[in-house]
Amino acid sequence: MEFVDYYKILGLDRKASQSDIKKAYRKLARKLHPDLNPNDKEAQRKFQEANEANEVLSDPAKRKKYDEYGKDWEQAEAFEQAKRSQRSTSRGGRTSYGGSGSYNTGDFSDFFESMFGGGGFSGGGRRSVQFKGQDLNATLKLNILDILEDQKQTLDLGTKKIRITIPAGVEDGQTIKISGYGGEGVNGGPKGDLYLTFEIKNNTAFQRVGHDLYVNHPITLYEAVLGGEIEVATLTGKVKLKVKPETQNDTKVKLKGKGTPIYKQKGKYGNLYITYKISMPQNLSAKEKELFQQLKELR
Repeated sequence: MEFVDYYKILGLDRKASQSDIKKAYRKLARKLHPDLNPNDKEAQRKFQEANEANEVLSDPAKRKKYDEYGKDWEQAEAFEQAKRSQRSTSRGGRTSYGGSGSYNTGDFSDFFESMFGGGGFSGGGRRSVQFKGQDLNATLKLNILDILEDQKQTLDLGTKKIRITIPAGVEDGQTIKISGYGGEGVNGGPKGDLYLTFEIKNNTAFQRVGHDLYVNHPITLYEAVLGGEIEVATLTGKVKLKVKPETQNDTKVKLKGKGTPIYKQKGKYGNLYITYKISMPQNLSAKEKELFQQLKELR
């Protein structure tokens, strides 16, 4: 399997802090998000890579395995077990894999093959090789309103159906791993995993970038000049806002916590950013034109 450098994908070095990883991922997500690049397959591919890199590096346990085992990090437990087994059978003059040596730059795929690929021996007898089952891939289509809270879904995998809970806030193009729901293992090996990719359909006026939402909202010339109270829509209902007098076109206001839920952070939400667009009056009467002329002269 070709090595994928998650640090390079996020533009970081291996000493990056968790805060650095979070910032780098958010920056890439804003740039590459499918909603902003609807017809750009390359951007969508890079967005999925960034998701995968963040999924691993933002988890301290996964990151530790990745740093030590590289592309074979998901087989870390098998490698550790293999090394322990090799130590116990290599006492008595044969080479031991114990000690302080590091395998960071070694090829663990070759190491794993050397341990098990030849069929190994146990007590003088040849033993069967165990292999992990095949990983499966599936796509689940949701509406943006479906991601506002945790929900349960039944997935039909053909040979079986499974019931899963989908955390609120999943993103379009995001892939999550459901361990143990892939194909059956060989010779008693572990089951493969299920990789579930989400397609989030957004048929609202809101543009979603990460967990934040963006929308334009019209206001009249009179509301912009004199101020007033308006009603704006959010994903969860309408709210009232006060427009300040002399509001300029393209003025932005932030509604804190009115974005989408933040993935796996219960009770936390993004923000809603509203941009005011001044709607100019049309079909003015003669009297209205006269009044505007008077205003012009006063200015």
